[in-house]
Amino acid sequence: MAESYKSREQRVPSGRLSRFSRFGALTTGILGNVAIGGARAYAAGQRPRLNDLLLTPGNATRLTRELANMRGAAMKMGQLLSMEAGDFIAPELSEILAHLRSDAHTMPGRQLKSVLVANWGADFLKQFRKFDVHPIAAASIGQVHRAVTRDGRDLAIKVQYPGVRGSIDSDLRNVASLLRLSGLLPRDLDIAPMLEEARRQLHEEADYQREGRALSDFGRLLENDQAFLVPALHGDLTTTDILAMDYVSGEPIETLKEAPQEVRDHVTTQLLTLLLQELFTFQLMQTDPNFANYRYQEDTGRIVLLDFGATRSFAPQLAQKFHHLLRAGLHKDRAGIRAAAIDIGYFSHSTAEHHQTQLLDMMEMALEPLTCPGTFDFGDSTLPARLREAGMAFGENRDFWEIPPMDTLFLQRKIGGLYLLATRLHARVDMPSLLAPHL
Repeated sequence: MAESYKSREQRVPSGRLSRFSRFGALTTGILGNVAIGGARAYAAGQRPRLNDLLLTPGNATRLTRELANMRGAAMKMGQLLSMEAGDFIAPELSEILAHLRSDAHTMPGRQLKSVLVANWGADFLKQFRKFDVHPIAAASIGQVHRAVTRDGRDLAIKVQYPGVRGSIDSDLRNVASLLRLSGLLPRDLDIAPMLEEARRQLHEEADYQREGRALSDFGRLLENDQAFLVPALHGDLTTTDILAMDYVSGEPIETLKEAPQEVRDHVTTQLLTLLLQELFTFQLMQTDPNFANYRYQEDTGRIVLLDFGATRSFAPQLAQKFHHLLRAGLHKDRAGIRAAAIDIGYFSHSTAEHHQTQLLDMMEMALEPLTCPGTFDFGDSTLPARLREAGMAFGENRDFWEIPPMDTLFLQRKIGGLYLLATRLHARVDMPSLLAPHL
């Protein structure tokens, strides 16, 4: 199946009309396939289920390929759905959409040149000794090129796909309509909160000057921390559509699955330490849990931090509320956990008792690493499976609609992403010791 999603050059549709037409053709194609498949099944005396007709290999490949071709908000929405709604959508669709977290097509050279000329001028190549037109990475809203300037700077240049910023709102409406009309999502699943989160996040991520400021902020905050390396910003080449930074080598963080246990433990401990610093000390957090945002340098032992588009500031009051929640969790104080959860906004005093019980049970599960004496073995724990099972059971009850504050959702996603990474690396972490300086 991997070959179906292999990255290749594909022009990015940059006009709103062309993008709308692509969505329309995709929806029509999927529904047409369903009609043909249903007719064939009935002719053969079968009574197929709608999901069986929708989730054929052909439809699944078509959906993922088209979202990957569209890039921008369309592709980002698929990524978010695979992460945020994985407990509610069909496992087959979740697996298909998961490919979008790591696979993106690249724009052809002519389109790349048009973006560079629009931002740097027609003679931009005079600034470079070398500019590799073949990207070293591609994601939902941009691709990264390596370049060397005339004055010897070795850079990673992130170039935004044309039309992405202007099509964010319409793309999100179109992809939601597509998923609804095609029946690929349950009719009673409210994705409005995810749409609003995706819209806000995408508008922020599409401003590379904003990301450049966040990159510089983290560079200053971690300049004396030997565990991390943040690429330096090159402001003279950075615009709203182009981000220029140091090129920094490193291996994907997931390759550490084969590393010695002490290396996996150390890296995971450092990332969780950074999470606590971001919340309680910096009150500034990179909230995107994508594993591609972390690299590891075997020769230096340092973790390279990339992609600060999803950086968010937290108010001191929020940090204090989570301080209370973690302290209560550390002491297995269920009443304290409930009080902190209400203060944060997970639910209210008027929330039905059975809903409160379900949520508190899940919170106590999530807080288990804090209460484990000594090190907590993420690789040998059933915690992720139990949390997923509890989340699915809770999600089946659609009469609870209290949505926590947006800052809380961002923080929750970051914590969940690091828990998942710790599980993938089979890491062992002494969580109470990490929390002690902050509590």
